[in-house]
Amino acid sequence: MRSVMAYIAGLLFGLGLAISGMTDPARVLGFLDVAGDWDPTLMFVLGGAVVTNFVGYRLAMRRPNPLFASVFQLPTRRDLDGRLLGGAALFGVGWGLSGYCPGPAFASVSGITLPLAAMLVAMVVGWFIARRV
Repeated sequence: MRSVMAYIAGLLFGLGLAISGMTDPARVLGFLDVAGDWDPTLMFVLGGAVVTNFVGYRLAMRRPNPLFASVFQLPTRRDLDGRLLGGAALFGVGWGLSGYCPGPAFASVSGITLPLAAMLVAMVVGWFIARRV
């Protein structure tokens, strides 16, 4: 059941990205172009996600346990280390250069382009490097 729920959550996430137009890297790059032709769409999509998560977490944490697990698995670490900061910086640089973050990239695979393929290959290589470091 856990795998089914993960699949449903991923499907909803992907549909939300597609419906909101966030699978188009031009939207993301337009949001990052604050000195030019700025596109605020991403800000509204992110705002909707923050509100949804805020309400959802409040409701979920009132329960004694998740629907399909015995305990909640929440992160316990609160420190900032070099790996976290370096990974966040690389993520931001990659997102800014390509216009894709991992979710929209995977949601866009059906219409693969050379820049998308390059981003996906770089992301997979990054995963393998991160496991070694």
